[in-house]
Amino acid sequence: MEELLALVEDFEAETEDAERVQRETLEKILEENEGTEYLKRFGLNGRRDEETFRTCVPLASHQDFLPHVQRIADGDASPILAAKTFTALSWSSGTTGGKPKLIPFNDALSRSMTQQFSTCLAYTLREFSVKEGMSLRFLYIASRHRAKGGLNVGPATSHIFHQLQSGKSIDQEKTGKIQPCSPKVVAMASDYQQASYCHFLCGLFYSDQVQFLQASFCHLLVQTFRIFESIWEELCADLRQGRLGERVSDPFVRASISELLKPSPELADEIYRKCKVLQSKNWFGLIPELWPQAKFVSAILTGSMEPYVGKLRHYAGDRLALVSWVYAASEGMIGINARPRTSVESVAYAVGPGNGYFEFIPLKRRGLYEESEPVRLTDVRIGEIYEVVITNFAGLYRYRLGDVVKVSGFYNSTPELQFMRRKNVVLNIRTEKTTETDLQLAMERASKLFLMEDEVDIMDFTSYGDLSTDPGHYVIFWEVISDMLDKEMLQKCCNCLDHSFADVAYVNHRKNRFIGALELRIVARGTFGKIFEHYQSLGSTIYQFKTPRCIANSNTAVLKILDDNVIASCFSTAYG
Repeated sequence: MEELLALVEDFEAETEDAERVQRETLEKILEENEGTEYLKRFGLNGRRDEETFRTCVPLASHQDFLPHVQRIADGDASPILAAKTFTALSWSSGTTGGKPKLIPFNDALSRSMTQQFSTCLAYTLREFSVKEGMSLRFLYIASRHRAKGGLNVGPATSHIFHQLQSGKSIDQEKTGKIQPCSPKVVAMASDYQQASYCHFLCGLFYSDQVQFLQASFCHLLVQTFRIFESIWEELCADLRQGRLGERVSDPFVRASISELLKPSPELADEIYRKCKVLQSKNWFGLIPELWPQAKFVSAILTGSMEPYVGKLRHYAGDRLALVSWVYAASEGMIGINARPRTSVESVAYAVGPGNGYFEFIPLKRRGLYEESEPVRLTDVRIGEIYEVVITNFAGLYRYRLGDVVKVSGFYNSTPELQFMRRKNVVLNIRTEKTTETDLQLAMERASKLFLMEDEVDIMDFTSYGDLSTDPGHYVIFWEVISDMLDKEMLQKCCNCLDHSFADVAYVNHRKNRFIGALELRIVARGTFGKIFEHYQSLGSTIYQFKTPRCIANSNTAVLKILDDNVIASCFSTAYG
Protein backbone atom coordinates (compact mmCIF):
# COMPACT_ATOMS: atom_id res chain seq x y z
CA MET A 1 0.00 0.00 0.00
CA GLU A 2 3.02 2.29 0.38
CA GLU A 3 3.31 2.60 -3.41
CA LEU A 4 -0.36 3.50 -3.66
CA LEU A 5 -0.01 6.22 -1.06
CA ALA A 6 3.04 7.55 -2.91
CA LEU A 7 0.95 7.89 -6.09
CA VAL A 8 -1.65 9.92 -4.19
CA GLU A 9 1.05 12.13 -2.67
CA ASP A 10 2.60 12.73 -6.12
CA PHE A 11 -0.74 13.76 -7.62
CA GLU A 12 -1.47 16.05 -4.68
CA ALA A 13 1.92 17.73 -5.13
CA GLU A 14 1.38 18.15 -8.89
CA THR A 15 -2.03 19.70 -8.49
CA GLU A 16 -0.89 22.08 -5.75
CA ASP A 17 1.11 24.00 -8.37
CA ALA A 18 -0.52 23.10 -11.68
CA GLU A 19 0.72 26.23 -13.45
CA ARG A 20 4.38 25.40 -12.79
CA VAL A 21 3.91 21.75 -13.74
CA GLN A 22 2.26 22.79 -17.02
CA ARG A 23 5.20 25.04 -17.92
CA GLU A 24 7.69 22.29 -17.12
CA THR A 25 5.68 19.69 -19.03
CA LEU A 26 5.59 21.84 -22.17
CA GLU A 27 9.30 22.63 -21.89
CA LYS A 28 10.07 18.92 -21.59
CA ILE A 29 7.96 18.04 -24.65
CA LEU A 30 9.49 20.83 -26.77
CA GLU A 31 13.06 20.19 -25.66
CA GLU A 32 12.76 16.55 -26.63
CA ASN A 33 10.99 17.16 -29.96
CA GLU A 34 12.23 20.55 -31.21
CA GLY A 35 14.14 18.87 -34.05
CA THR A 36 11.07 17.14 -35.47
CA GLU A 37 9.86 17.87 -38.96
CA TYR A 38 6.49 19.07 -37.70
CA LEU A 39 7.76 21.61 -35.15
CA LYS A 40 10.71 22.93 -37.19
CA ARG A 41 8.42 24.51 -39.77
CA PHE A 42 6.81 26.82 -37.21
CA GLY A 43 9.95 28.79 -36.36
CA LEU A 44 10.24 28.14 -32.63
CA ASN A 45 14.03 28.49 -32.93
CA GLY A 46 14.70 26.71 -29.67
CA ARG A 47 12.18 28.70 -27.64
CA ARG A 48 10.05 26.58 -25.31
CA ASP A 49 7.90 29.11 -23.47
CA GLU A 50 4.10 28.96 -23.54
CA GLU A 51 3.60 32.30 -25.31
CA THR A 52 5.89 31.45 -28.23
CA PHE A 53 4.47 27.96 -28.56
CA ARG A 54 0.87 29.17 -28.62
CA THR A 55 1.68 31.98 -31.04
CA CYS A 56 3.73 29.98 -33.53
CA VAL A 57 2.13 26.53 -33.52
CA PRO A 58 -1.44 26.43 -34.85
CA LEU A 59 -4.38 24.50 -33.46
CA ALA A 60 -4.77 21.24 -35.37
CA SER A 61 -7.25 18.42 -35.90
CA HIS A 62 -6.65 14.75 -36.61
CA GLN A 63 -7.04 15.53 -40.29
CA ASP A 64 -4.01 17.85 -40.07
CA PHE A 65 -1.88 15.08 -38.56
CA LEU A 66 -3.20 12.31 -40.80
CA PRO A 67 -0.56 12.57 -43.59
CA HIS A 68 2.24 12.43 -41.00
CA VAL A 69 0.66 9.48 -39.15
CA GLN A 70 0.21 7.65 -42.45
CA ARG A 71 3.92 8.04 -43.22
CA ILE A 72 4.74 6.58 -39.80
CA ALA A 73 2.32 3.69 -40.40
CA ASP A 74 4.00 3.04 -43.75
CA GLY A 75 7.41 2.71 -42.10
CA ASP A 76 9.02 6.18 -42.17
CA ALA A 77 11.21 6.18 -39.03
CA SER A 78 12.52 9.74 -39.39
CA PRO A 79 11.62 12.27 -36.64
CA ILE A 80 8.38 13.45 -38.23
CA LEU A 81 6.28 14.12 -35.12
CA ALA A 82 8.47 12.94 -32.23
CA ALA A 83 12.19 12.46 -31.67
CA LYS A 84 11.84 9.04 -30.07
CA THR A 85 10.70 6.01 -32.01
CA PHE A 86 7.02 5.17 -31.94
CA THR A 87 6.29 1.74 -30.53
CA ALA A 88 2.74 1.34 -31.85
CA LEU A 89 -0.31 3.02 -33.33
CA SER A 90 -3.56 3.19 -31.38
CA TRP A 91 -7.09 2.91 -32.67
CA SER A 92 -9.30 5.58 -31.23
CA SER A 93 -12.76 4.54 -30.00
CA GLY A 94 -14.45 7.15 -32.19
CA THR A 95 -16.87 5.31 -34.46
CA THR A 96 -19.47 7.84 -35.61
CA GLY A 97 -18.21 7.89 -39.16
CA GLY A 98 -17.30 4.21 -39.18
CA LYS A 99 -13.54 4.69 -39.36
CA PRO A 100 -11.49 4.70 -36.12
CA LYS A 101 -8.57 7.13 -36.13
CA LEU A 102 -4.91 6.12 -35.93
CA ILE A 103 -3.06 7.78 -33.04
CA PRO A 104 0.76 7.62 -32.53
CA PHE A 105 1.80 5.75 -29.36
CA ASN A 106 5.15 5.54 -27.58
CA ASP A 107 6.71 4.51 -24.28
CA ALA A 108 6.33 7.97 -22.73
CA LEU A 109 2.59 7.96 -23.37
CA SER A 110 2.36 4.41 -22.02
CA ARG A 111 4.10 5.37 -18.78
CA SER A 112 1.92 8.44 -18.31
CA MET A 113 -1.32 6.55 -18.86
CA THR A 114 -0.31 3.60 -16.68
CA GLN A 115 0.62 5.89 -13.80
CA GLN A 116 -2.66 7.79 -13.99
CA PHE A 117 -4.74 4.59 -14.07
CA SER A 118 -2.86 3.45 -10.97
CA THR A 119 -3.24 6.85 -9.29
CA CYS A 120 -7.00 6.84 -9.77
CA LEU A 121 -7.21 3.32 -8.36
CA ALA A 122 -5.07 4.42 -5.42
CA TYR A 123 -7.52 7.22 -4.54
CA THR A 124 -10.46 4.82 -4.75
CA LEU A 125 -8.88 2.04 -2.71
CA ARG A 126 -7.89 4.57 -0.06
CA GLU A 127 -11.39 6.08 0.04
CA PHE A 128 -13.05 2.67 0.51
CA SER A 129 -10.36 1.31 2.88
CA VAL A 130 -9.46 -1.61 0.60
CA LYS A 131 -6.05 -3.01 1.49
CA GLU A 132 -6.10 -6.64 0.35
CA GLY A 133 -8.25 -9.19 -1.41
CA MET A 134 -9.29 -9.86 -4.99
CA SER A 135 -10.64 -7.75 -7.84
CA LEU A 136 -13.04 -8.92 -10.54
CA ARG A 137 -11.85 -6.99 -13.56
CA PHE A 138 -13.55 -7.54 -16.90
CA LEU A 139 -10.42 -7.00 -18.92
CA TYR A 140 -10.33 -7.79 -22.64
CA ILE A 141 -7.08 -7.31 -24.54
CA ALA A 142 -7.48 -7.21 -28.30
CA SER A 143 -5.10 -8.95 -30.61
CA ARG A 144 -3.02 -6.51 -32.60
CA HIS A 145 -2.11 -6.42 -36.26
CA ARG A 146 0.83 -4.90 -38.08
CA ALA A 147 0.76 -1.70 -40.10
CA LYS A 148 2.56 -1.67 -43.43
CA GLY A 149 5.71 -0.36 -41.77
CA GLY A 150 5.69 -2.99 -39.02
CA LEU A 151 4.22 -1.11 -36.05
CA ASN A 152 1.60 -2.86 -33.95
CA VAL A 153 -1.91 -1.43 -34.33
CA GLY A 154 -4.57 -1.81 -31.64
CA PRO A 155 -6.19 -0.07 -28.67
CA ALA A 156 -3.91 1.85 -26.30
CA THR A 157 -4.85 -0.53 -23.48
CA SER A 158 -3.51 -3.46 -25.51
CA HIS A 159 -0.18 -1.71 -26.01
CA ILE A 160 0.08 -0.96 -22.29
CA PHE A 161 -0.79 -4.55 -21.39
CA HIS A 162 1.87 -6.01 -23.70
CA GLN A 163 4.53 -3.63 -22.39
CA LEU A 164 4.11 -4.64 -18.77
CA GLN A 165 6.26 -7.35 -17.27
CA SER A 166 5.41 -10.91 -18.22
CA GLY A 167 3.13 -12.63 -15.73
CA LYS A 168 1.66 -9.46 -14.28
CA SER A 169 -1.73 -7.97 -15.04
CA ILE A 170 -2.25 -4.24 -15.55
CA ASP A 171 -1.56 -2.32 -12.34
CA GLN A 172 -0.71 -5.50 -10.41
CA GLU A 173 2.71 -4.12 -9.53
CA LYS A 174 1.02 -0.98 -8.23
CA THR A 175 -1.85 -2.50 -6.27
CA GLY A 176 0.08 -4.60 -3.79
CA LYS A 177 -2.14 -7.22 -2.18
CA ILE A 178 -5.13 -6.63 -4.47
CA GLN A 179 -4.89 -9.47 -6.98
CA PRO A 180 -7.08 -10.10 -10.06
CA CYS A 181 -9.39 -13.12 -10.02
CA SER A 182 -8.67 -14.09 -13.62
CA PRO A 183 -5.33 -15.25 -15.03
CA LYS A 184 -3.79 -12.95 -17.62
CA VAL A 185 -4.51 -15.38 -20.45
CA VAL A 186 -8.27 -14.87 -19.99
CA ALA A 187 -7.99 -11.19 -20.88
CA MET A 188 -6.10 -12.15 -24.03
CA ALA A 189 -8.67 -14.68 -25.25
CA SER A 190 -9.76 -13.97 -28.81
CA ASP A 191 -13.41 -14.76 -28.09
CA TYR A 192 -15.24 -12.18 -25.95
CA GLN A 193 -17.97 -14.63 -24.91
CA GLN A 194 -15.44 -17.19 -23.70
CA ALA A 195 -13.43 -14.54 -21.88
CA SER A 196 -16.57 -13.23 -20.15
CA TYR A 197 -17.52 -16.73 -19.07
CA CYS A 198 -14.08 -17.30 -17.54
CA HIS A 199 -14.04 -13.91 -15.81
CA PHE A 200 -17.34 -14.83 -14.14
CA LEU A 201 -16.18 -18.33 -13.27
CA CYS A 202 -13.03 -17.02 -11.59
CA GLY A 203 -14.99 -14.22 -9.91
CA LEU A 204 -17.49 -16.68 -8.44
CA PHE A 205 -14.73 -19.05 -7.34
CA TYR A 206 -13.24 -16.19 -5.29
CA SER A 207 -16.62 -14.60 -4.52
CA ASP A 208 -15.94 -14.16 -0.80
CA GLN A 209 -12.68 -12.29 -1.47
CA VAL A 210 -13.69 -9.85 -4.24
CA GLN A 211 -13.31 -6.24 -3.04
CA PHE A 212 -14.39 -4.42 -6.21
CA LEU A 213 -15.51 -4.96 -9.81
CA GLN A 214 -14.13 -2.97 -12.71
CA ALA A 215 -14.36 -2.54 -16.48
CA SER A 216 -13.40 0.16 -18.94
CA PHE A 217 -16.91 1.37 -19.76
CA CYS A 218 -20.32 1.16 -18.13
CA HIS A 219 -21.93 -0.40 -21.20
CA LEU A 220 -19.37 -3.22 -21.06
CA LEU A 221 -20.40 -4.11 -17.50
CA VAL A 222 -24.08 -4.00 -18.40
CA GLN A 223 -23.57 -6.13 -21.50
CA THR A 224 -21.47 -8.63 -19.57
CA PHE A 225 -24.05 -9.01 -16.80
CA ARG A 226 -26.76 -9.53 -19.39
CA ILE A 227 -24.66 -12.47 -20.57
CA PHE A 228 -24.51 -13.71 -16.99
CA GLU A 229 -28.31 -13.90 -16.86
CA SER A 230 -28.21 -16.63 -19.51
CA ILE A 231 -25.13 -18.61 -18.36
CA TRP A 232 -25.41 -18.69 -14.57
CA GLU A 233 -26.65 -22.30 -14.41
CA GLU A 234 -23.76 -23.47 -16.54
CA LEU A 235 -21.35 -21.56 -14.31
CA CYS A 236 -22.77 -23.28 -11.25
CA ALA A 237 -22.34 -26.66 -12.90
CA ASP A 238 -18.68 -25.97 -13.69
CA LEU A 239 -18.04 -24.71 -10.16
CA ARG A 240 -19.63 -27.81 -8.73
CA GLN A 241 -17.41 -30.11 -10.78
CA GLY A 242 -14.32 -27.93 -10.64
CA ARG A 243 -13.71 -27.98 -14.38
CA LEU A 244 -14.63 -26.14 -17.56
CA GLY A 245 -17.46 -27.42 -19.71
CA GLU A 246 -17.54 -27.32 -23.49
CA ARG A 247 -18.32 -23.59 -23.76
CA VAL A 248 -14.64 -22.61 -23.58
CA SER A 249 -12.57 -24.03 -26.43
CA ASP A 250 -9.40 -21.89 -26.25
CA PRO A 251 -6.70 -24.40 -25.14
CA PHE A 252 -4.54 -21.83 -23.36
CA VAL A 253 -7.50 -20.47 -21.40
CA ARG A 254 -8.67 -24.00 -20.53
CA ALA A 255 -5.24 -24.94 -19.24
CA SER A 256 -4.94 -21.80 -17.12
CA ILE A 257 -8.42 -22.10 -15.60
CA SER A 258 -7.91 -25.84 -14.92
CA GLU A 259 -4.93 -25.03 -12.70
CA LEU A 260 -7.09 -22.66 -10.66
CA LEU A 261 -10.40 -24.50 -10.23
CA LYS A 262 -11.25 -27.29 -7.83
CA PRO A 263 -14.63 -28.93 -7.11
CA SER A 264 -16.75 -26.58 -4.98
CA PRO A 265 -20.21 -28.16 -4.58
CA GLU A 266 -21.22 -26.12 -1.53
CA LEU A 267 -20.26 -22.84 -3.19
CA ALA A 268 -22.08 -23.87 -6.37
CA ASP A 269 -25.24 -24.71 -4.43
CA GLU A 270 -25.14 -21.40 -2.56
CA ILE A 271 -24.73 -19.39 -5.78
CA TYR A 272 -27.48 -21.41 -7.46
CA ARG A 273 -29.92 -20.62 -4.64
CA LYS A 274 -29.02 -16.94 -4.75
CA CYS A 275 -29.43 -16.76 -8.53
CA LYS A 276 -32.89 -18.36 -8.39
CA VAL A 277 -34.00 -15.61 -6.00
CA LEU A 278 -32.27 -12.89 -8.04
CA GLN A 279 -33.94 -14.14 -11.20
CA SER A 280 -37.35 -13.70 -9.59
CA LYS A 281 -36.40 -10.06 -8.82
CA ASN A 282 -35.22 -9.34 -12.37
CA TRP A 283 -31.61 -9.55 -11.08
CA PHE A 284 -31.88 -6.47 -8.87
CA GLY A 285 -28.87 -6.31 -6.53
CA LEU A 286 -27.03 -9.10 -8.35
CA ILE A 287 -23.54 -7.76 -7.65
CA PRO A 288 -23.64 -7.33 -3.83
CA GLU A 289 -25.56 -10.59 -3.48
CA LEU A 290 -22.94 -12.66 -5.28
CA TRP A 291 -19.91 -10.63 -4.14
CA PRO A 292 -20.85 -9.60 -0.59
CA GLN A 293 -17.43 -8.10 0.24
CA ALA A 294 -17.41 -5.75 -2.77
CA LYS A 295 -17.09 -2.07 -1.84
CA PHE A 296 -17.61 -0.45 -5.24
CA VAL A 297 -18.05 -0.94 -8.97
CA SER A 298 -15.75 1.10 -11.20
CA ALA A 299 -16.01 2.06 -14.88
CA ILE A 300 -16.31 5.17 -17.03
CA LEU A 301 -19.91 6.20 -16.36
CA THR A 302 -20.15 9.66 -17.91
CA GLY A 303 -20.68 11.05 -21.40
CA SER A 304 -22.03 8.47 -23.82
CA MET A 305 -22.09 5.91 -20.97
CA GLU A 306 -24.86 7.72 -19.06
CA PRO A 307 -27.73 5.76 -20.69
CA TYR A 308 -26.36 2.55 -19.15
CA VAL A 309 -25.96 3.82 -15.59
CA GLY A 310 -29.54 3.05 -14.61
CA LYS A 311 -29.15 -0.61 -15.54
CA LEU A 312 -25.81 -0.84 -13.74
CA ARG A 313 -27.45 0.64 -10.64
CA HIS A 314 -30.11 -2.07 -10.96
CA TYR A 315 -27.40 -4.74 -10.85
CA ALA A 316 -25.52 -2.93 -8.06
CA GLY A 317 -28.57 -2.55 -5.80
CA ASP A 318 -29.04 0.19 -3.25
CA ARG A 319 -25.87 -0.14 -1.19
CA LEU A 320 -22.97 -0.50 -3.62
CA ALA A 321 -21.07 2.61 -4.75
CA LEU A 322 -20.59 3.35 -8.45
CA VAL A 323 -17.29 5.07 -9.23
CA SER A 324 -16.57 6.76 -12.54
CA TRP A 325 -12.83 6.45 -12.43
CA VAL A 326 -11.01 8.26 -15.25
CA TYR A 327 -11.30 10.65 -18.17
CA ALA A 328 -9.06 9.17 -20.84
CA ALA A 329 -8.60 9.23 -24.59
CA SER A 330 -6.39 7.38 -27.04
CA GLU A 331 -4.39 10.62 -27.27
CA GLY A 332 -3.59 10.54 -23.56
CA MET A 333 -4.94 10.64 -20.04
CA ILE A 334 -6.86 13.82 -19.21
CA GLY A 335 -7.87 13.46 -15.57
CA ILE A 336 -8.90 11.20 -12.71
CA ASN A 337 -11.74 11.09 -10.22
CA ALA A 338 -9.98 12.19 -7.04
CA ARG A 339 -13.32 12.27 -5.15
CA PRO A 340 -14.54 8.67 -5.59
CA ARG A 341 -17.69 9.02 -3.48
CA THR A 342 -19.11 11.77 -5.69
CA SER A 343 -22.41 10.75 -7.29
CA VAL A 344 -22.30 9.77 -10.96
CA GLU A 345 -24.44 12.78 -11.85
CA SER A 346 -21.90 15.19 -10.26
CA VAL A 347 -18.60 13.46 -10.98
CA ALA A 348 -15.76 15.61 -12.29
CA TYR A 349 -12.22 14.69 -13.26
CA ALA A 350 -9.18 16.50 -11.88
CA VAL A 351 -6.79 17.22 -14.74
CA GLY A 352 -3.32 15.77 -14.26
CA PRO A 353 -1.07 18.75 -15.11
CA GLY A 354 1.82 16.41 -15.91
CA ASN A 355 -0.17 14.31 -18.40
CA GLY A 356 0.44 16.77 -21.23
CA TYR A 357 0.10 20.46 -21.98
CA PHE A 358 -3.57 21.49 -21.95
CA GLU A 359 -5.47 24.40 -23.45
CA PHE A 360 -9.18 25.07 -23.55
CA ILE A 361 -11.20 26.77 -26.27
CA PRO A 362 -14.07 28.75 -24.67
CA LEU A 363 -17.45 27.98 -26.23
CA LYS A 364 -20.28 30.49 -25.98
CA ARG A 365 -23.71 29.51 -27.19
CA ARG A 366 -25.58 32.19 -29.07
CA GLY A 367 -27.78 30.06 -31.25
CA LEU A 368 -24.68 28.09 -32.31
CA TYR A 369 -21.47 27.68 -30.36
CA GLU A 370 -18.94 30.44 -30.97
CA GLU A 371 -15.26 29.92 -30.24
CA SER A 372 -12.78 32.25 -28.56
CA GLU A 373 -9.00 32.09 -28.26
CA PRO A 374 -7.76 29.12 -26.18
CA VAL A 375 -6.89 29.70 -22.52
CA ARG A 376 -4.35 27.88 -20.35
CA LEU A 377 -5.23 25.12 -17.91
CA THR A 378 -5.22 27.32 -14.83
CA ASP A 379 -7.08 30.20 -16.52
CA VAL A 380 -10.38 28.38 -17.07
CA ARG A 381 -13.44 29.64 -15.20
CA ILE A 382 -15.90 27.67 -13.12
CA GLY A 383 -19.20 27.13 -14.91
CA GLU A 384 -17.78 27.83 -18.38
CA ILE A 385 -17.81 25.37 -21.30
CA TYR A 386 -14.70 24.51 -23.33
CA GLU A 387 -13.27 22.26 -26.00
CA VAL A 388 -10.15 20.38 -24.86
CA VAL A 389 -6.81 20.87 -26.65
CA ILE A 390 -3.84 18.64 -25.79
CA THR A 391 -0.13 18.57 -26.55
CA ASN A 392 1.08 15.11 -25.58
CA PHE A 393 4.27 13.06 -25.32
CA ALA A 394 3.62 11.21 -28.58
CA GLY A 395 3.84 13.86 -31.27
CA LEU A 396 0.50 15.63 -31.11
CA TYR A 397 0.74 19.42 -30.74
CA ARG A 398 -2.22 21.69 -29.93
CA TYR A 399 -4.47 18.82 -30.94
CA ARG A 400 -8.21 19.50 -30.79
CA LEU A 401 -9.58 16.52 -28.94
CA GLY A 402 -13.19 17.26 -29.92
CA ASP A 403 -14.43 16.83 -26.33
CA VAL A 404 -16.69 19.46 -24.81
CA VAL A 405 -16.35 19.86 -21.03
CA LYS A 406 -17.65 22.08 -18.26
CA VAL A 407 -15.42 23.31 -15.44
CA SER A 408 -17.18 22.43 -12.19
CA GLY A 409 -14.47 23.54 -9.77
CA PHE A 410 -10.83 23.09 -8.86
CA TYR A 411 -8.94 20.31 -7.13
CA ASN A 412 -6.13 22.19 -5.42
CA SER A 413 -5.04 24.40 -8.36
CA THR A 414 -6.06 22.14 -11.26
CA PRO A 415 -9.55 22.30 -12.81
CA GLU A 416 -12.12 19.56 -12.42
CA LEU A 417 -13.94 18.78 -15.66
CA GLN A 418 -17.39 17.38 -16.28
CA PHE A 419 -17.55 15.64 -19.62
CA MET A 420 -20.52 16.88 -21.65
CA ARG A 421 -20.31 15.48 -25.15
CA ARG A 422 -18.27 15.01 -28.28
CA LYS A 423 -18.16 18.27 -30.23
CA ASN A 424 -18.69 16.71 -33.65
CA VAL A 425 -21.51 14.31 -32.77
CA VAL A 426 -24.63 16.04 -34.02
CA LEU A 427 -27.82 15.47 -35.95
CA ASN A 428 -28.22 18.17 -38.55
CA ILE A 429 -30.89 18.26 -41.26
CA ARG A 430 -30.96 22.00 -41.93
CA THR A 431 -29.45 24.72 -39.72
CA GLU A 432 -30.17 23.09 -36.35
CA LYS A 433 -27.36 21.49 -34.32
CA THR A 434 -28.64 18.63 -32.17
CA THR A 435 -25.87 17.42 -29.87
CA GLU A 436 -25.29 14.08 -28.22
CA THR A 437 -26.44 15.64 -24.95
CA ASP A 438 -29.71 16.72 -26.58
CA LEU A 439 -30.20 13.19 -27.87
CA GLN A 440 -29.54 11.63 -24.48
CA LEU A 441 -31.97 13.97 -22.72
CA ALA A 442 -34.66 13.10 -25.26
CA MET A 443 -33.92 9.41 -24.73
CA GLU A 444 -34.25 9.73 -20.97
CA ARG A 445 -37.65 11.43 -21.21
CA ALA A 446 -39.06 8.94 -23.70
CA SER A 447 -37.66 5.86 -21.97
CA LYS A 448 -39.36 6.88 -18.70
CA LEU A 449 -42.69 6.49 -20.48
CA PHE A 450 -41.72 3.02 -21.56
CA LEU A 451 -40.58 1.99 -18.10
CA MET A 452 -43.63 3.41 -16.29
CA GLU A 453 -46.16 1.81 -18.60
CA ASP A 454 -44.70 -1.51 -19.66
CA GLU A 455 -41.52 -1.95 -17.61
CA VAL A 456 -39.70 -2.44 -20.91
CA ASP A 457 -35.94 -2.12 -20.74
CA ILE A 458 -34.20 -0.21 -23.56
CA MET A 459 -30.93 -2.02 -24.18
CA ASP A 460 -29.29 0.43 -26.58
CA PHE A 461 -29.96 3.20 -29.07
CA THR A 462 -28.51 5.23 -31.88
CA SER A 463 -29.69 7.70 -34.52
CA TYR A 464 -29.07 9.25 -37.90
CA GLY A 465 -30.39 12.05 -40.08
CA ASP A 466 -32.27 10.52 -43.00
CA LEU A 467 -31.73 12.80 -46.00
CA SER A 468 -33.29 10.39 -48.50
CA THR A 469 -36.73 11.84 -47.78
CA ASP A 470 -37.99 15.32 -48.57
CA PRO A 471 -37.82 16.92 -46.11
CA GLY A 472 -35.17 14.98 -44.22
CA HIS A 473 -35.99 13.66 -40.74
CA TYR A 474 -34.43 12.19 -37.59
CA VAL A 475 -34.46 8.41 -37.17
CA ILE A 476 -34.00 6.89 -33.69
CA PHE A 477 -33.24 3.18 -33.33
CA TRP A 478 -34.09 1.33 -30.10
CA GLU A 479 -33.28 -2.21 -29.09
CA VAL A 480 -35.65 -3.26 -26.31
CA ILE A 481 -36.21 -6.29 -24.09
CA SER A 482 -39.80 -7.24 -24.78
CA ASP A 483 -41.74 -9.90 -26.66
CA MET A 484 -44.80 -7.68 -26.98
CA LEU A 485 -44.64 -4.10 -28.24
CA ASP A 486 -47.65 -1.88 -27.61
CA LYS A 487 -48.22 0.31 -30.68
CA GLU A 488 -49.90 3.05 -28.68
CA MET A 489 -46.97 3.21 -26.28
CA LEU A 490 -44.49 3.33 -29.17
CA GLN A 491 -46.39 6.28 -30.59
CA LYS A 492 -46.29 8.10 -27.24
CA CYS A 493 -42.53 7.52 -26.99
CA CYS A 494 -42.00 8.67 -30.57
CA ASN A 495 -43.93 11.90 -29.94
CA CYS A 496 -42.05 12.46 -26.69
CA LEU A 497 -38.71 12.13 -28.49
CA ASP A 498 -39.78 14.63 -31.11
CA HIS A 499 -40.98 17.16 -28.53
CA SER A 500 -37.82 16.74 -26.45
CA PHE A 501 -35.57 18.34 -29.05
CA ALA A 502 -36.07 21.89 -27.80
CA ASP A 503 -33.49 23.69 -29.95
CA VAL A 504 -35.25 26.74 -31.40
CA ALA A 505 -34.10 25.97 -34.94
CA TYR A 506 -35.35 22.38 -34.72
CA VAL A 507 -38.76 23.41 -33.35
CA ASN A 508 -39.22 26.09 -36.00
CA HIS A 509 -38.17 23.77 -38.82
CA ARG A 510 -40.54 21.06 -37.58
CA LYS A 511 -43.45 23.51 -37.34
CA ASN A 512 -42.75 24.84 -40.83
CA ARG A 513 -42.24 21.31 -42.27
CA PHE A 514 -38.60 21.98 -43.19
CA ILE A 515 -37.73 18.90 -41.09
CA GLY A 516 -39.95 15.84 -41.38
CA ALA A 517 -41.59 13.86 -38.59
CA LEU A 518 -39.18 11.97 -36.34
CA GLU A 519 -39.21 8.22 -36.89
CA LEU A 520 -38.76 5.63 -34.12
CA ARG A 521 -37.58 2.23 -35.31
CA ILE A 522 -37.42 -0.81 -33.02
CA VAL A 523 -34.75 -3.34 -33.94
CA ALA A 524 -34.53 -7.03 -33.07
CA ARG A 525 -32.68 -8.30 -30.03
CA GLY A 526 -28.97 -8.68 -30.78
CA THR A 527 -28.81 -5.94 -33.41
CA PHE A 528 -26.33 -3.81 -31.48
CA GLY A 529 -24.26 -6.93 -30.94
CA LYS A 530 -24.03 -7.24 -34.73
CA ILE A 531 -22.91 -3.60 -34.88
CA PHE A 532 -20.12 -4.37 -32.43
CA GLU A 533 -19.09 -7.39 -34.52
CA HIS A 534 -18.87 -5.09 -37.53
CA TYR A 535 -16.59 -2.65 -35.69
CA GLN A 536 -14.62 -5.58 -34.31
CA SER A 537 -13.85 -6.59 -37.90
CA LEU A 538 -12.43 -3.07 -38.39
CA GLY A 539 -10.12 -3.39 -35.40
CA SER A 540 -12.25 -2.18 -32.48
CA THR A 541 -12.51 -4.19 -29.27
CA ILE A 542 -15.15 -4.71 -26.62
CA TYR A 543 -12.79 -3.06 -24.15
CA GLN A 544 -12.82 0.28 -25.98
CA PHE A 545 -15.98 0.12 -28.10
CA LYS A 546 -18.67 2.74 -27.54
CA THR A 547 -21.97 2.57 -29.37
CA PRO A 548 -22.04 5.46 -31.86
CA ARG A 549 -24.95 7.72 -30.92
CA CYS A 550 -25.15 9.29 -34.36
CA ILE A 551 -24.45 7.33 -37.53
CA ALA A 552 -23.06 9.22 -40.51
CA ASN A 553 -24.99 8.77 -43.75
CA SER A 554 -21.75 7.57 -45.31
CA ASN A 555 -21.59 4.68 -42.83
CA THR A 556 -23.73 2.44 -45.01
CA ALA A 557 -22.57 -0.82 -43.40
CA VAL A 558 -23.98 0.04 -39.96
CA LEU A 559 -27.12 1.62 -41.38
CA LYS A 560 -27.76 -1.60 -43.32
CA ILE A 561 -27.41 -3.69 -40.15
CA LEU A 562 -29.95 -1.46 -38.43
CA ASP A 563 -32.40 -1.34 -41.33
CA ASP A 564 -32.22 -5.11 -41.89
CA ASN A 565 -33.26 -5.73 -38.28
CA VAL A 566 -36.21 -3.31 -37.90
CA ILE A 567 -39.24 -5.11 -36.41
CA ALA A 568 -41.52 -2.10 -35.77
CA SER A 569 -41.60 1.61 -36.53
CA CYS A 570 -43.76 4.70 -36.27
CA PHE A 571 -43.64 8.41 -37.17
CA SER A 572 -44.18 11.26 -34.73
CA THR A 573 -47.47 13.14 -34.78
CA ALA A 574 -46.16 15.68 -32.25
CA TYR A 575 -46.40 18.59 -34.71
CA GLY A 576 -49.61 17.48 -36.43
